[in-house]
Amino acid sequence: MMRKKTIVLKELLIEEVAGEGNSLGHDQGKVIFVERTVPGDIVDVQLFKNKKDWAAGFPIFFHKKSLQRQQPICEHFEDCGGCQWQMLPYNQQLAFKTKQVKDVLERIGNCDGSLIKDIIPATPIYQYRNKIEYTFATKRYIPDNIYNDNKKLGRENVSVGHYAGFHAKGLFDKVVEINTCHLQDDLSNRIRNTVRDFAIAMGMSFYDVRTHTGWIRNLVVRNTKKGEWLLNFVFGYEEPQWQEKLLSHVLHTFPQLTTIVYTINKNWNDSFANQESNIFFGQGYITEQLSEFYFIISPQSFFQTNAYQAEMLYEQVRQLANLTGKEVIYDLYCGTGTIGLFLHKQARKIVGVEIVASAVADAINNAHLNKATNCNFFCGDVTTICSPDFFNTQGYPDLVILDPPRAGLSPKLLDWLLKQLPHKLIYISCNPATQARDIKILLSQYKVLHIQPIDMFPHTKHIENIVVLEKYSL
Repeated sequence: MMRKKTIVLKELLIEEVAGEGNSLGHDQGKVIFVERTVPGDIVDVQLFKNKKDWAAGFPIFFHKKSLQRQQPICEHFEDCGGCQWQMLPYNQQLAFKTKQVKDVLERIGNCDGSLIKDIIPATPIYQYRNKIEYTFATKRYIPDNIYNDNKKLGRENVSVGHYAGFHAKGLFDKVVEINTCHLQDDLSNRIRNTVRDFAIAMGMSFYDVRTHTGWIRNLVVRNTKKGEWLLNFVFGYEEPQWQEKLLSHVLHTFPQLTTIVYTINKNWNDSFANQESNIFFGQGYITEQLSEFYFIISPQSFFQTNAYQAEMLYEQVRQLANLTGKEVIYDLYCGTGTIGLFLHKQARKIVGVEIVASAVADAINNAHLNKATNCNFFCGDVTTICSPDFFNTQGYPDLVILDPPRAGLSPKLLDWLLKQLPHKLIYISCNPATQARDIKILLSQYKVLHIQPIDMFPHTKHIENIVVLEKYSL
């Protein structure tokens, strides 16, 4: 079988930022999307997709680097892939994220770009994550350095041993070993390195995903603005003596930890969402405070990864809701109830709907914790739950809050909204492209009043966006 011919474009000028953290240039009238570049770069590009009117590729040689670039703070930036834009000054990152929101809302959503408000920047821009998951593996990925040395891209190098870090982009069986990640408090780095070094010294095995063997699989580190810490060790099987030695050593080394749990995951994949966690130390959860509200975070809880900006996001929603105290609010995709709880003091009633049972259980607990007696949470699909009888019992919504996953709203839910026509919608999205797609459909019955981008994840391609819609008057 003949190998597919490698196509390399020479000296392509990168002209502007595109979606998903890429930038773009043009070659003979064709749009070329290029990862790991910024406007002003001049690069040789190797294509991995080549369509009739567009192509995508990665840089293999830099003839000139953009003047917009800065030196990344992280030693792993070129290899890890978690922070796509650390080579850009923060104000430039914000400008590019705003442009992404404007482009998709105007082009896909038929929205008026003048409605977009100034993006709300993040504070802080490092050590802002409250959750990081590390992977322990037997194979380490060592990519060729195509940035500093300007060498041609070669085949990947693989080192076999015991490593802890993040999955290499597109490779499920190898990790980029991390010395220091700057996205969570440095205690997280010290914990990970301590676990790795102690496990190696004691002869404890690391997981090999290809053979489904090995003991230590993952470590999830969660912390709060209040200074509480939760560790969830994920092991491939029960090994009581190793568990006692490792967890006791970690607790002795880091007495400031709030709670330690462990989870046994015998699955071939890394998902342990439905596995029960066992408490080794502490109560098995930590507590976060946002504004005047408190939230319990258990090992499986979904919670916004940047608590500082989550507080800002929810305050924005509270202001944009402009409540009088008489409203019935439906919080769809309510998760653990955070948004509804932020609004409950200014509303008559909060009705939260979420399809994940564990999240609904957390939402109910959070309502009790905050003495929010006007909040009711239900598990299931909104289009099934919200029947005429449900409206008669819970009340018809004056405002609907939408905060779906990246895939956006389902056609069934969009149809439900256009039939029920609540007076006001607040649509929060971590993917402005699918948000724009949905808004275009909603524009048959609604007008856009306000668009507010918020940066939740500095140095990454991700952006959160709030759109307020109001039903047309008859």
